[in-house]
Amino acid sequence: MYHGTQQMTPARIPSDKPNQDQIRNAVGKSVPDIIDYGLRVLFCGINPGLYSGAVGHHFARPGNRFWPVLHSAGFTPRRLMPAEERELLDLGYGITNIVNQATASAGELTQDELIRGAHRLEEKVHLFRPVCLAILGIGAYRMAFQRPKARLGSQPGKINHTILWVLPNPSGLNAHYQLQDLVDLFGELNRAITID
Repeated sequence: MYHGTQQMTPARIPSDKPNQDQIRNAVGKSVPDIIDYGLRVLFCGINPGLYSGAVGHHFARPGNRFWPVLHSAGFTPRRLMPAEERELLDLGYGITNIVNQATASAGELTQDELIRGAHRLEEKVHLFRPVCLAILGIGAYRMAFQRPKARLGSQPGKINHTILWVLPNPSGLNAHYQLQDLVDLFGELNRAITID
């Protein structure tokens, strides 16, 4: 676990980027969960994009704002690269997805796929018992959990003892939220779990 201002050694980051064929051929690929028991926050994406599917790391497409937002909101002591994602575990954080098959767009997922994914996610939360499950995408959360009026932030009810929190999707394609908006919203979650 991360305590104070401990220095983290950067991991060796592969320099190879996927080519267009590798990205196109990533349809349906999965990206392994970054998960452990008793995490402070389990961040949950909607599903991997094709770039992430091609490289096997979460939020890997250049332009995705997850990693810079995580740092700017105070979750990480420096900006991690997607290939360093396992370092999150030492800080008390993890990553999973509602649906773990890569698509070009989350909009390609059906409501049935999202609902089935939410059931699997609930089973995962029962097993690993994070303090908070933070779902990144209000529209996907509304569909997957069948809560059409849900708003961003803390949600009513829990999964077992796990708090539910909804944040915007950090994809660079999500034009509704600028970088500072995301930092502010992620920062609210960080402050809430620090107080608890």
